[in-house]
Amino acid sequence: MIYCLNPSCEKPLNSNGTDVCQSCGIQLISLLRSRYRISQPLGGGGFGRTFLAEDEDKLNEHCVVKQLAPQVQGTSALQKATELFQEEARRLQQLGEHPQIPTLYAYFRHDNYLYLVQQFIHGQTLRQELKQQGVFSEEKIWELLAELLPVLKFIHEHQVIHRDIKPENIIRRSSQDAREDLVLIDFGIAKQLTASSLEHTGTTIGSYGYAPIEQMKYGCAYPASDLFSLGVTCFHLLTGIQPFGLYVEQGYAWVMHWQQYLKSPLSAQLVQVLDKLLQKDVEHRYQSADEVLQDLHQQPQPAPIPRDFSLTQPPSRISLRQSVFPNTVLQPTIELQHKLLAGGVILLLGLGGYAYWQNLGHTPGLTGHLGDINSLAFNPQGTTLASSSDDKTIKLWNLKNKKGIRTLHGHKGIVYSVAISPDGQTLVSGSQDKTIKVWNPNTGQEIHTLAGHSSFINSVAISLDGQKIASGSYDNTIKVWNLKTGQEILTLEGHTGHILSVAISPDGQKLASASADRTIKVWNLNTGKELRTLNGHSGDVNALAISPDGQLFVSTSDDWSVKLWNLNTGKELRTFKGHSADVNAVAFSPDGEKIATGSDDNTVKIWNLSTGQEISSFKGHLGKVFAVAFSPDGKTLVSGSNDKTIKIWEAP
Repeated sequence: MIYCLNPSCEKPLNSNGTDVCQSCGIQLISLLRSRYRISQPLGGGGFGRTFLAEDEDKLNEHCVVKQLAPQVQGTSALQKATELFQEEARRLQQLGEHPQIPTLYAYFRHDNYLYLVQQFIHGQTLRQELKQQGVFSEEKIWELLAELLPVLKFIHEHQVIHRDIKPENIIRRSSQDAREDLVLIDFGIAKQLTASSLEHTGTTIGSYGYAPIEQMKYGCAYPASDLFSLGVTCFHLLTGIQPFGLYVEQGYAWVMHWQQYLKSPLSAQLVQVLDKLLQKDVEHRYQSADEVLQDLHQQPQPAPIPRDFSLTQPPSRISLRQSVFPNTVLQPTIELQHKLLAGGVILLLGLGGYAYWQNLGHTPGLTGHLGDINSLAFNPQGTTLASSSDDKTIKLWNLKNKKGIRTLHGHKGIVYSVAISPDGQTLVSGSQDKTIKVWNPNTGQEIHTLAGHSSFINSVAISLDGQKIASGSYDNTIKVWNLKTGQEILTLEGHTGHILSVAISPDGQKLASASADRTIKVWNLNTGKELRTLNGHSGDVNALAISPDGQLFVSTSDDWSVKLWNLNTGKELRTFKGHSADVNAVAFSPDGEKIATGSDDNTVKIWNLSTGQEISSFKGHLGKVFAVAFSPDGKTLVSGSNDKTIKIWEAP
């Protein structure tokens, strides 16, 4: 296959031997710079796209190609994006001789786009490792510090500050590379350390929650700034708690009581090291990687967590949140201004200059989970909402008074998916612990535990007749179960990647599955026979929903698009485009006339199914949106995010 490099192309995959893209009409490039063959997209963001490629001059060795294709308007914004891209190339050229930093292979311009080519690192990020294996032990944190601190020492000695250290930017090299060490990636916002950068404010850039106050508020970056981000990374891996959520709730106040979130005791030495890494004020932190390395040589001794706190209770929020702005998470001790505008409220938070738009159609949300919200489901009456979370729990909420009813404990890992039976008497959940649990939502009693998958269960669905459960797993299979007895009925095999979503047609005859192999499959639910495979997405297919009449279904993908299909023929009918990042969730309105989608761009969008037009865009979440659901009467839409909140919206 040949991949079209036009950033605006809707269907970039073309057959070998094609000269012109069949979708956008642009001339295709089989070998970029007569050398690099694009294999598949790896991701994208506001500045450009990243591809996996093969280097024909190196016996088709894998490499990474980055294309600068900024989604910005205006000369100054484009110039800034270009400068950052060029700086990344310079940093890689300067630092790539280190074995734990990717090597720069090439930097060039082609057809008005800038490209850089760098070493491909086989392995997975620490964020992926956390998701798959659970929180890190103290031993793994000591190993992480011992491996990464010399890398930071190296880059700091070369007068470079990384400015974006977080689990996503650290890869554990796989054994196929004959090394299993940690590699620091993504120098796209790295800053050259100069006298002027220490004295004057610079560009405010970095990741909320990980970046220190001097970086987010003033744009300054020091070696101690990277060390703070390293400390936050250790905290995230030890607890599984997203620091972004703590930052949103408390600003930098959370670092003063970070130990309260620990799941098990740490040695006094590690507590001391992390405490000094996490100091809010730069002058109170370690000033160099060498200083931290010196403290690592001490032998750790067990030290208990302080007793004067509850692991089950989130930190209290300031009373202003409940009284004046009930659906906005505010940081304590920050300067707050508000301004009423046509269509919404703008809140200007004095710390870091972060501006956040709150739509007036948004009613008060639900808070209480301590982790990402992954899935949402209504009961048939629309009075109760179920939510599942990274905190390993399922919560049931009363939608009338916006209060929690009960919390279901039992899973030993992240709960990725939840579904409620059509009669409202049964709730089903799928988890990272490789099990499916069946519950009585009225009593909270666990009825069955279904074991059979060999990896995470990412999605569960219940047939409309209430007889069957379908489950999709990271083991690349779909299983069908008897809801009443818990017995396994079928195992469906055919996908070559993780199963990310499953959906059952209203008549109970068909099952649709979405996968990381970028395909959708339609199956006969009774026989397990594969009916058809649908290709069209150029990224992981994250979510599926089937229309109430059973004739259509929609899919969402990492390629930022939403597609509408005919369930019976497999024909692609329409592509919805408007999100600026991966699209994670989708739901049909009860009348089948609208769909809602949630994305990594922090927005929830509602679309007209017939015209493909965007009807509404809700901008209230402060993090990626992983779940959306319409109430049975279609008047309410709910969304769940990695900001740990569930928001409630009036559906248009």
